[in-house]
Amino acid sequence: MIRNNTIATRIKLFAVFALFLFALVFMRLYHVQITRHDELFARAKKQYTAVVKTQGKRGEIYDYSGNLLVGNVPCSTIIADPSVCGDSADCEKIVRLLAAPLGLSPSELYHDLMKKTRRRKMPDGSVRDLPRRYALLAKEVPLPQSERLQEALHQAKIKGIYFQENSKRYYPKNELLANILGFTNIDRDKIIAVLGIEKSFNTVISPTKTKDVYERALDGAPLTLPDDPKGTDGINIYLTVREPIQAIMEEELDKFMQQWHPRAAYAIMAEPTTGNIMAIAQRPTFNPNERTTMNPSAWRCRITEDVFEPGSAMKPIAISGAIDAGVVTPNTIFDCEGGHWSYGGKILRDSHPLEKLTVAGIIQKSSNIGTAKIALKMGEPLLYRTLRTFGFGQHTGIPMKPEIRGQFRPLKRWDTLSITRFPIGQGISCSPVQLVRAYCALANGGKLVDIRLVDRIEHPETGMTMKYPVKKPLFVFKHPETQRKIIAMMKMVTRKGGTATKAAITGYEVAGKTGTSQKFLNGAYSHTKFFATFIGFVPADNPRFGLLVTADEPQNAHYGGTVCGPLFRSIGERTLKYLNIPPDEEVPEPEIASRRRADRSSSSTVTPPPSAAAPARSSREPPRTSRSAARSRWDGVYNPNRH
Repeated sequence: MIRNNTIATRIKLFAVFALFLFALVFMRLYHVQITRHDELFARAKKQYTAVVKTQGKRGEIYDYSGNLLVGNVPCSTIIADPSVCGDSADCEKIVRLLAAPLGLSPSELYHDLMKKTRRRKMPDGSVRDLPRRYALLAKEVPLPQSERLQEALHQAKIKGIYFQENSKRYYPKNELLANILGFTNIDRDKIIAVLGIEKSFNTVISPTKTKDVYERALDGAPLTLPDDPKGTDGINIYLTVREPIQAIMEEELDKFMQQWHPRAAYAIMAEPTTGNIMAIAQRPTFNPNERTTMNPSAWRCRITEDVFEPGSAMKPIAISGAIDAGVVTPNTIFDCEGGHWSYGGKILRDSHPLEKLTVAGIIQKSSNIGTAKIALKMGEPLLYRTLRTFGFGQHTGIPMKPEIRGQFRPLKRWDTLSITRFPIGQGISCSPVQLVRAYCALANGGKLVDIRLVDRIEHPETGMTMKYPVKKPLFVFKHPETQRKIIAMMKMVTRKGGTATKAAITGYEVAGKTGTSQKFLNGAYSHTKFFATFIGFVPADNPRFGLLVTADEPQNAHYGGTVCGPLFRSIGERTLKYLNIPPDEEVPEPEIASRRRADRSSSSTVTPPPSAAAPARSSREPPRTSRSAARSRWDGVYNPNRH
């Protein structure tokens, strides 16, 4: 009986122990299978799965006719897995094969490959040395070179070096349109758009990324094949720019820089009826393909970011408002006071003495006093509405960031002198593209259009295109005949007796206006630093394009007609020929052709830089007043920041 009780006790103890073990196993299984399921599954998945990541190509940029301006070139990124690159002998082998072709320092490359671990802080606070699996050796390696290196590494039986195929940005036209197109940089594996169209349309141009997961064996061999993932290419962009006209503009701009040595120069050509930019250039510029020689000071898009006082180029715009409102007619006469007039306690001067002139004569001779008196007759509200309606102080619609609005103060902040200074382009500033937009309205019957730089976008896979939005124009004139009157007066600027005979194009009527403005520096107007401008459109009565040329601090001369008139003519002549635009029926006066021949002979030699020759005033520049030669027509008359 005692024996049976002992056996029963043992059986019970064993059963209890078995149940206890079963409970422990159950709890462990529950913890592993339920509580830590996601964590352990993810860890296991890493052992038998691999991820393939791909992305499409960045969208390309073309001119209006489909000429490639920005494209993609296949290349490779070379990376290493130091943890499997082998010992010191293997790393020395890699250095011998890669350092010289890739332009790498042998000692730095060796040190990089021999760094096998990396220290990492774990979630529990501990610090561990983990295998170092990634080291970037070189990026944007040309495909033929990367293929040769792969073959060399394969023959040497080198492990741990990988070649990742991708593409790099290529600018086939080098400096052409560089400040507008912009460029990209690569930060690790990420593309960074720096400026221009590349930056403004980065979201549209950028490709999409995809990834696919497949199973693999322990040796890395795939057990299931990926579904051939492929990222979507970025959208292609077609600009309104015409490459042949752009090339003409940039060639002539380079000659201009050699002759006048300005600090900077701009040129913009646009279709008046659409606002489409046909060509746009600036100096200084850069070659986005030559990164080692790129000067960051040349990157900025000055055409939208810089502002300047337009000077006399503002006069036709202000006067057109007076004509449209019926305040004056082209034959209304004003006394220009012999070139010296006091108003509001300040003196306003003309560049040379002028007496009584009609409104047409005021534009032709570029009289500051005459224009100021017209503005007084208009009154402040009408003048403000006129300039505001032409888009000053507003964005132009050009899809570039940033775009400066310029300085045009509200009417309530005008002072006594504002009404006499703003219409002559002093105390008001604008960007080059703003001035072009305003002149497009003068040429287009008073229709103010938005400036367009992008014509259409294209889906690269489907080929479907979508026109970039075109906004309805605003009407700045109430009366259709206003345009005819203002154009007739602007034609006189390039004829005999005008301020821009050097801008005349034989066989074509040119309507335009000069602009010469002192730079406002350190709280005062400079007597030695100027902006010189000429802006106009051709043919005057049926304009095919408007063209602005501006020089910032030209040397040896500073009047807009003298400095920028010839550049306007040379770009205009070549563009008219390229577009095959027939001459006007009425050719310019014979003396303009003779003046043109004289201009060519006088400018046949390149002007030396300022350091080589003392500044000399052109014989065609109007004489200054009898006051000190250091004083100019704007001298001390108005400080726009004082009020």
